Amino acid sequence: WIPNRVTLSQYYAVLVGRPQFLFMFWNSVKMTVPIIAGQLVVASLAAYAFAHLRFRFREPLFFLYIVTMLMPFQVTLVPNFIVAEKLGLLGSYGSIIYPGIFSAFGVFLLRQFMLVVPASYIEAARVDGASHFYIWTRIVLPMCGTGVAALSILVFIDNWNMVEQPLIFLHDAIKQPLSVYLAVIGDEERGIAFAASVVYMLPPLLIA
Repeated sequence: WIPNRVTLSQYYAVLVGRPQFLFMFWNSVKMTVPIIAGQLVVASLAAYAFAHLRFRFREPLFFLYIVTMLMPFQVTLVPNFIVAEKLGLLGSYGSIIYPGIFSAFGVFLLRQFMLVVPASYIEAARVDGASHFYIWTRIVLPMCGTGVAALSILVFIDNWNMVEQPLIFLHDAIKQPLSVYLAVIGDEERGIAFAASVVYMLPPLLIA
C-alpha cells in the first residue's frame, strides 16, 4: 500500500515523453468546447421559444423532444453515421460536433428554468418595444444563469468522456480524443495509465 519510492517520472513521460498525449488532450478540447458553445446557443433559443412563445403544435413538438430523450444515444449512431457520410463529414470533427450541438436534454433543462421567469417581465419588455432577441439576451438568460452553468458542466462532462463516437466517426488515430487514448494503454504501463488519468480528470474537477 505504501510505495517504496515516490517519483513523478510517469507525469514527465505523459506530458513530455509522449507527444500524442498532448495532441489527444487538445483534440478533446477542440471537440468539447464547440459542442458546449453551440448547444448553449441552440438549446437556450429553443427553450425560450417553448417557454414564452405561442405557436401552433408547441406542446406536441416539445413532447417529441421528450421522446428523443428516452432513447439511448446508441440508437442515433447509425442515422448520424449515414447523415455524416452523405454530407462528407466522416473523419472530421464536424461529424461529432454538429450532432452534439443539437441536444433535446439541453432544451428540456433550460425550458424548466425559463418557465420560472415571470411572464409580466416579458410582457413589459414587449410593451416598451423590446425584440425577442433583446428579451432573450438581457432578461431571460441573466435570470437563468444557474441553468446555463449547470448545462455547461453536464455537457462538458458528457462529451469529455465520449468514446464510441470518436471510434466510429474518426478514422485517423491522430484525431482521437484523450478518452480513447486512456482505453488503449496496456496493463504493463499502469504508472503511465494512472498519471494520464489524473491529468485527464483535472479539467472536469476544475470546472465542476
